[in-house]
Amino acid sequence: MVKEELYITLPSVFRCPISLDVMKSPVSLCTGVTYDRSSIQQWLESGHDTCPATMQVLTSKGFVPNLTLHRLINLWIQSSTRRPGSESPRLLQAKPPAISEVQAKVLMEKIERESCADSLSKVIEFVSCCEENRRFVVRFDGFVEVLAGVLRRNCVGIEALEMAIMVLDLILSEDGVKERLNKLILKSNEENNFLSPISLILQNGSLNSKIKIVRVLDSLALDPESKRKLAYSQNLTSILVHLLKTSNDQSLNDAVTCFLTTVSITRSIKSHLIQNGVVEILSNTLTENSLKLLAILCNTREGRSAMSSVPKCAAGIVEKLLKMSKTATEDGVMVLWSMCCLNKDEKVKEEVVKGNGVTKILMVMQREGEGNVKLMCRDLVKALRAGCKDWCLGSYETKTTHIRPC
Repeated sequence: MVKEELYITLPSVFRCPISLDVMKSPVSLCTGVTYDRSSIQQWLESGHDTCPATMQVLTSKGFVPNLTLHRLINLWIQSSTRRPGSESPRLLQAKPPAISEVQAKVLMEKIERESCADSLSKVIEFVSCCEENRRFVVRFDGFVEVLAGVLRRNCVGIEALEMAIMVLDLILSEDGVKERLNKLILKSNEENNFLSPISLILQNGSLNSKIKIVRVLDSLALDPESKRKLAYSQNLTSILVHLLKTSNDQSLNDAVTCFLTTVSITRSIKSHLIQNGVVEILSNTLTENSLKLLAILCNTREGRSAMSSVPKCAAGIVEKLLKMSKTATEDGVMVLWSMCCLNKDEKVKEEVVKGNGVTKILMVMQREGEGNVKLMCRDLVKALRAGCKDWCLGSYETKTTHIRPC
């Protein structure tokens, strides 16, 4: 007699809308839709600001654990494995790895003493499993400090460094972790020892490790002092700009661009980025993150001149103007306004007019309420109408006061 295979019917609400797998750690967005944590994190980190299922623009990128659904999934899994004849069901959820306090102490001591990659890999397996495990590690006295210590120790192999960064990246969203790391690393007297291994990973690490280390760096920039320390430390920004120039991976480029945006708070930092050619690099692949950084750099005369000298910058912004989110559109308008109205660059104006920029700017102006963006659009139309022979506008006054020439 042929033994029948057992198939377990999976309730559709237990599937992640992105991966279509059973959710291990269900979390809900502000839209109310629930996803598996790893899937939605990857979606958001790739630069999206919408809910994948509904395509609504997210008012917040935060998410909360869906504990009720998590319990239902676990109950369903347990009941499925207890059914008669279900010794090897087709769908079976692995039990999360557990760790006792004694085991945690042993692992912590090994990591502190040897920076052992094997011990770090066990920690990664543990914290990757679920929210509860990540909270356990964060609450365990001294564990975060030991992980940060790996990055400050001399002669640690790159494999162990990458694993330590992977663990830190996994627990960054837990309460208080960013503040603790900031205090341990940037507020201590040993931050220079921390940035040496970071440079090593950025230059020789795997792609995944590079993305994670940049995210960790971004999380440390909690206040102006921290941002300045990071920007001025050991040519870090130069290394990141070079990475931005040579990398073809959009996730890495987005992470680097976000970090550079975060730390660009002084004229000297902006000047350093501009001198390293970041304007041309960003203009080659204009993304929403790129526009955000350009909108910051255009507040300086040096930044506006650099953007005006790159023809593809204005042309690319005009081409994408109505295809981006509201925030990115506002950033694009600000950059165009800076080049055309503050710098008064005739070649840039010509490029904007050629790209049907007047029509697009008018459309942006129509959908904006009263505010700086609408005033910038009015200024732009006024500055561009001379280059558009078929366009006729009555005279009007503008009162743009939000940016003053540097």
